[in-house]
Amino acid sequence: MKKIIIPVDFSQHSEYALETAAAIAKKHNSELIVMHMLELSESIFSTSSTERNDETAFMLMLTNKKFESFLDKPYLEGITVTPMIKSHKVLKEVDQVASELKADLVVMGSRGHNDYEGVFLGSNTEKVVRHSETPLLVVKSKPESIDFEHIVIATDFSPDSASAVNTAIELLSDLSKKVTLLHINLPNAHFLSTDEIEERVSNLLTMTNRKDLKNNVALISDYNVEEAILGYADKHSIDAIGMITHGRTGLNHLFGGSISEDLVNHSKLPVFTFKM
Repeated sequence: MKKIIIPVDFSQHSEYALETAAAIAKKHNSELIVMHMLELSESIFSTSSTERNDETAFMLMLTNKKFESFLDKPYLEGITVTPMIKSHKVLKEVDQVASELKADLVVMGSRGHNDYEGVFLGSNTEKVVRHSETPLLVVKSKPESIDFEHIVIATDFSPDSASAVNTAIELLSDLSKKVTLLHINLPNAHFLSTDEIEERVSNLLTMTNRKDLKNNVALISDYNVEEAILGYADKHSIDAIGMITHGRTGLNHLFGGSISEDLVNHSKLPVFTFKM
Protein backbone atom coordinates (compact mmCIF):
# COMPACT_ATOMS: atom_id res chain seq x y z
CA MET A 1 0.00 0.00 0.00
CA LYS A 2 1.96 3.00 -1.31
CA LYS A 3 -0.46 5.95 -1.23
CA ILE A 4 -3.41 6.83 1.03
CA ILE A 5 -5.62 9.87 0.40
CA ILE A 6 -7.39 11.61 3.29
CA PRO A 7 -10.00 14.24 2.28
CA VAL A 8 -10.29 16.70 5.19
CA ASP A 9 -12.34 19.71 6.27
CA PHE A 10 -10.16 20.20 9.41
CA SER A 11 -12.94 18.94 11.70
CA GLN A 12 -12.47 16.53 14.60
CA HIS A 13 -13.75 13.67 12.45
CA SER A 14 -11.22 14.52 9.75
CA GLU A 15 -8.55 14.15 12.40
CA TYR A 16 -9.93 10.70 13.28
CA ALA A 17 -9.44 9.79 9.62
CA LEU A 18 -5.93 11.25 9.59
CA GLU A 19 -4.89 9.31 12.69
CA THR A 20 -6.38 6.11 11.28
CA ALA A 21 -4.56 6.60 7.98
CA ALA A 22 -1.32 7.34 9.85
CA ALA A 23 -1.54 4.03 11.71
CA ILE A 24 -2.05 2.18 8.43
CA ALA A 25 0.77 4.14 6.77
CA LYS A 26 3.25 3.21 9.50
CA LYS A 27 2.41 -0.45 9.04
CA HIS A 28 2.78 -0.33 5.24
CA ASN A 29 5.32 2.49 4.81
CA SER A 30 2.74 4.51 2.84
CA GLU A 31 2.63 8.15 1.80
CA LEU A 32 -0.30 10.20 3.11
CA ILE A 33 -1.89 12.71 0.74
CA VAL A 34 -4.05 15.05 2.82
CA MET A 35 -6.51 16.82 0.53
CA HIS A 36 -8.71 19.82 1.23
CA MET A 37 -11.18 21.35 -1.21
CA LEU A 38 -11.65 25.12 -1.03
CA GLU A 39 -15.25 26.07 -0.30
CA LEU A 40 -15.44 28.89 -2.84
CA SER A 41 -18.80 30.63 -3.10
CA GLU A 42 -20.75 30.28 -6.34
CA SER A 43 -20.75 34.07 -6.76
CA ILE A 44 -16.99 34.13 -7.21
CA PHE A 45 -17.33 32.68 -10.69
CA SER A 46 -19.33 35.70 -11.84
CA THR A 47 -16.88 38.28 -10.47
CA SER A 48 -13.96 39.92 -12.23
CA SER A 49 -10.68 38.10 -12.68
CA THR A 50 -8.94 40.36 -10.14
CA GLU A 51 -11.59 39.80 -7.45
CA ARG A 52 -11.59 36.08 -8.12
CA ASN A 53 -7.81 35.88 -7.83
CA ASP A 54 -7.83 37.92 -4.59
CA GLU A 55 -10.45 35.70 -2.94
CA THR A 56 -8.72 32.53 -4.08
CA ALA A 57 -5.37 33.80 -2.76
CA PHE A 58 -6.98 34.65 0.58
CA MET A 59 -8.59 31.21 0.85
CA LEU A 60 -5.29 29.54 -0.01
CA MET A 61 -3.51 31.51 2.73
CA LEU A 62 -6.11 30.50 5.32
CA THR A 63 -5.98 26.87 4.22
CA ASN A 64 -2.20 26.71 4.41
CA LYS A 65 -2.36 28.06 7.97
CA LYS A 66 -4.96 25.45 8.89
CA PHE A 67 -2.76 22.75 7.38
CA GLU A 68 0.19 23.85 9.55
CA SER A 69 -1.67 23.20 12.79
CA PHE A 70 -3.74 20.25 11.50
CA LEU A 71 -0.65 18.32 10.42
CA ASP A 72 1.36 19.15 13.53
CA LYS A 73 0.63 15.79 15.17
CA PRO A 74 3.07 13.44 16.91
CA TYR A 75 1.51 10.38 15.26
CA LEU A 76 2.62 11.73 11.85
CA GLU A 77 6.32 11.62 12.75
CA GLY A 78 8.30 9.46 10.34
CA ILE A 79 5.51 9.44 7.73
CA THR A 80 5.70 11.19 4.35
CA VAL A 81 2.77 13.62 4.35
CA THR A 82 1.82 15.66 1.27
CA PRO A 83 -0.84 18.38 1.68
CA MET A 84 -2.99 19.06 -1.37
CA ILE A 85 -5.46 21.88 -2.01
CA LYS A 86 -8.12 21.60 -4.71
CA SER A 87 -10.09 24.62 -5.83
CA HIS A 88 -13.58 23.17 -6.17
CA LYS A 89 -16.01 21.64 -3.70
CA VAL A 90 -16.83 18.68 -5.93
CA LEU A 91 -16.76 15.45 -3.97
CA LYS A 92 -16.32 13.16 -6.96
CA GLU A 93 -13.01 14.97 -7.43
CA VAL A 94 -11.75 12.78 -4.56
CA ASP A 95 -12.05 9.77 -6.83
CA GLN A 96 -10.44 11.61 -9.75
CA VAL A 97 -7.39 12.51 -7.65
CA ALA A 98 -7.19 8.97 -6.27
CA SER A 99 -7.19 7.57 -9.81
CA GLU A 100 -4.60 10.05 -11.07
CA LEU A 101 -2.24 9.33 -8.18
CA LYS A 102 -2.96 5.58 -8.24
CA ALA A 103 -3.88 5.65 -4.56
CA ASP A 104 -4.50 2.34 -2.80
CA LEU A 105 -6.99 3.63 -0.23
CA VAL A 106 -9.10 6.67 0.63
CA VAL A 107 -9.75 7.31 4.33
CA MET A 108 -12.36 9.83 5.45
CA GLY A 109 -14.19 10.79 8.60
CA SER A 110 -17.92 11.19 9.02
CA ARG A 111 -20.33 12.00 11.83
CA GLY A 112 -23.10 10.16 10.03
CA HIS A 113 -26.52 10.93 8.64
CA ASN A 114 -27.95 13.05 11.45
CA ASP A 115 -25.31 15.76 11.54
CA TYR A 116 -24.97 18.61 9.10
CA GLU A 117 -21.72 20.36 9.95
CA GLY A 118 -18.57 20.00 7.91
CA VAL A 119 -17.95 18.86 4.36
CA PHE A 120 -17.72 15.08 4.52
CA LEU A 121 -20.93 14.30 6.36
CA GLY A 122 -24.38 12.89 5.65
CA SER A 123 -25.26 12.95 1.97
CA ASN A 124 -21.77 14.16 1.08
CA THR A 125 -20.27 10.99 2.50
CA GLU A 126 -22.73 9.01 0.41
CA LYS A 127 -21.52 10.80 -2.74
CA VAL A 128 -17.92 9.81 -2.08
CA VAL A 129 -18.98 6.22 -1.39
CA ARG A 130 -20.99 6.20 -4.61
CA HIS A 131 -18.23 7.58 -6.83
CA SER A 132 -15.09 6.02 -5.36
CA GLU A 133 -13.45 3.43 -7.60
CA THR A 134 -10.64 3.27 -5.03
CA PRO A 135 -11.19 1.25 -1.85
CA LEU A 136 -12.64 3.58 0.77
CA LEU A 137 -12.55 3.52 4.58
CA VAL A 138 -15.01 5.65 6.56
CA VAL A 139 -14.39 6.17 10.29
CA LYS A 140 -16.47 7.94 12.93
CA SER A 141 -14.29 7.86 16.01
CA LYS A 142 -10.70 8.00 17.21
CA PRO A 143 -9.00 4.71 16.24
CA GLU A 144 -8.14 2.36 19.07
CA SER A 145 -6.15 0.12 16.72
CA ILE A 146 -5.99 -0.84 13.06
CA ASP A 147 -4.92 -4.36 14.00
CA PHE A 148 -8.44 -5.73 13.80
CA GLU A 149 -9.32 -9.16 15.17
CA HIS A 150 -12.24 -9.87 12.83
CA ILE A 151 -13.61 -8.11 9.72
CA VAL A 152 -16.69 -9.22 7.81
CA ILE A 153 -17.08 -8.59 4.05
CA ALA A 154 -20.68 -8.45 2.81
CA THR A 155 -21.13 -9.71 -0.76
CA ASP A 156 -23.66 -11.51 -2.95
CA PHE A 157 -20.97 -13.92 -4.27
CA SER A 158 -21.94 -13.06 -7.86
CA PRO A 159 -19.33 -13.57 -10.62
CA ASP A 160 -19.30 -9.79 -11.21
CA SER A 161 -18.08 -9.26 -7.65
CA ALA A 162 -15.02 -11.52 -7.96
CA SER A 163 -12.45 -8.80 -8.62
CA ALA A 164 -13.76 -6.55 -5.84
CA VAL A 165 -13.91 -9.46 -3.40
CA ASN A 166 -10.31 -10.36 -4.20
CA THR A 167 -9.19 -6.74 -3.65
CA ALA A 168 -11.09 -6.62 -0.36
CA ILE A 169 -9.59 -9.87 0.91
CA GLU A 170 -6.05 -8.80 0.02
CA LEU A 171 -6.34 -5.42 1.74
CA LEU A 172 -8.32 -6.52 4.79
CA SER A 173 -6.28 -9.66 5.42
CA ASP A 174 -3.31 -7.36 6.06
CA LEU A 175 -5.32 -5.45 8.65
CA SER A 176 -7.19 -8.27 10.38
CA LYS A 177 -6.45 -11.68 11.89
CA LYS A 178 -9.69 -13.09 10.50
CA VAL A 179 -11.84 -12.19 7.48
CA THR A 180 -15.33 -13.64 6.99
CA LEU A 181 -17.35 -13.44 3.78
CA LEU A 182 -21.04 -12.82 4.49
CA HIS A 183 -24.09 -13.37 2.30
CA ILE A 184 -27.60 -12.28 3.30
CA ASN A 185 -30.39 -14.34 1.78
CA LEU A 186 -33.45 -12.15 1.21
CA PRO A 187 -37.08 -13.25 0.72
CA ASN A 188 -39.28 -12.94 -2.37
CA ALA A 189 -37.54 -12.26 -5.70
CA HIS A 190 -34.08 -12.27 -4.10
CA PHE A 191 -34.42 -15.63 -2.35
CA LEU A 192 -31.88 -18.34 -3.15
CA SER A 193 -32.09 -21.99 -2.20
CA THR A 194 -29.33 -23.59 -0.14
CA ASP A 195 -27.97 -25.35 -3.23
CA GLU A 196 -27.96 -22.09 -5.23
CA ILE A 197 -26.11 -20.20 -2.52
CA GLU A 198 -23.55 -22.96 -2.01
CA GLU A 199 -22.92 -23.10 -5.77
CA ARG A 200 -22.37 -19.34 -5.87
CA VAL A 201 -19.94 -19.50 -2.97
CA SER A 202 -18.01 -22.40 -4.49
CA ASN A 203 -17.79 -20.70 -7.90
CA LEU A 204 -16.58 -17.38 -6.45
CA LEU A 205 -13.94 -19.00 -4.24
CA THR A 206 -12.70 -20.89 -7.30
CA MET A 207 -12.65 -17.75 -9.47
CA THR A 208 -10.70 -15.80 -6.86
CA ASN A 209 -8.44 -18.74 -5.93
CA ARG A 210 -9.65 -18.40 -2.33
CA LYS A 211 -10.73 -21.95 -1.53
CA ASP A 212 -8.78 -21.63 1.72
CA LEU A 213 -11.59 -19.34 2.92
CA LYS A 214 -14.28 -22.01 2.53
CA ASN A 215 -14.67 -22.21 6.30
CA ASN A 216 -14.77 -18.42 6.61
CA VAL A 217 -18.14 -18.02 4.87
CA ALA A 218 -21.31 -17.03 6.73
CA LEU A 219 -24.77 -17.43 5.19
CA ILE A 220 -27.72 -15.84 6.98
CA SER A 221 -31.34 -15.06 6.11
CA ASP A 222 -33.07 -11.78 6.90
CA TYR A 223 -35.58 -9.24 5.60
CA ASN A 224 -33.18 -6.27 5.49
CA VAL A 225 -29.53 -6.21 4.39
CA GLU A 226 -28.38 -3.30 6.52
CA GLU A 227 -29.96 -4.66 9.71
CA ALA A 228 -28.61 -8.12 8.96
CA ILE A 229 -25.02 -6.86 8.58
CA LEU A 230 -25.17 -4.72 11.72
CA GLY A 231 -26.80 -7.57 13.67
CA TYR A 232 -24.14 -10.04 12.53
CA ALA A 233 -21.38 -7.57 13.42
CA ASP A 234 -22.78 -7.08 16.91
CA LYS A 235 -23.37 -10.78 17.55
CA HIS A 236 -19.89 -11.83 16.41
CA SER A 237 -17.88 -8.90 17.87
CA ILE A 238 -16.82 -7.65 14.44
CA ASP A 239 -14.25 -4.81 14.45
CA ALA A 240 -14.93 -3.44 10.95
CA ILE A 241 -17.26 -4.04 8.02
CA GLY A 242 -16.28 -4.46 4.38
CA MET A 243 -18.82 -4.05 1.61
CA ILE A 244 -18.79 -4.96 -2.05
CA THR A 245 -20.76 -2.10 -3.57
CA HIS A 246 -22.24 -1.53 -6.99
CA GLY A 247 -21.79 2.25 -6.71
CA ARG A 248 -25.11 3.95 -7.36
CA THR A 249 -27.18 0.87 -6.62
CA GLY A 250 -25.85 0.06 -3.19
CA LEU A 251 -24.43 -3.25 -1.97
CA ASN A 252 -25.05 -5.01 -5.26
CA HIS A 253 -27.44 -5.24 -8.18
CA LEU A 254 -29.63 -7.80 -6.43
CA PHE A 255 -30.25 -5.86 -3.24
CA GLY A 256 -30.56 -2.46 -4.95
CA GLY A 257 -31.25 0.82 -3.15
CA SER A 258 -28.52 2.72 -1.34
CA ILE A 259 -27.49 0.10 1.22
CA SER A 260 -23.78 0.90 1.22
CA GLU A 261 -24.43 4.61 1.79
CA ASP A 262 -26.98 3.89 4.53
CA LEU A 263 -24.66 1.49 6.31
CA VAL A 264 -21.78 3.97 6.19
CA ASN A 265 -24.07 6.55 7.78
CA HIS A 266 -25.53 4.32 10.48
CA SER A 267 -22.70 1.98 11.46
CA LYS A 268 -20.53 2.96 14.41
CA LEU A 269 -17.85 0.58 13.16
CA PRO A 270 -15.26 1.49 10.50
CA VAL A 271 -16.67 0.63 7.06
CA PHE A 272 -14.60 -0.30 4.00
CA THR A 273 -16.26 -0.16 0.57
CA PHE A 274 -15.00 -1.83 -2.61
CA LYS A 275 -16.72 -0.97 -5.88
CA MET A 276 -17.53 -3.71 -8.38
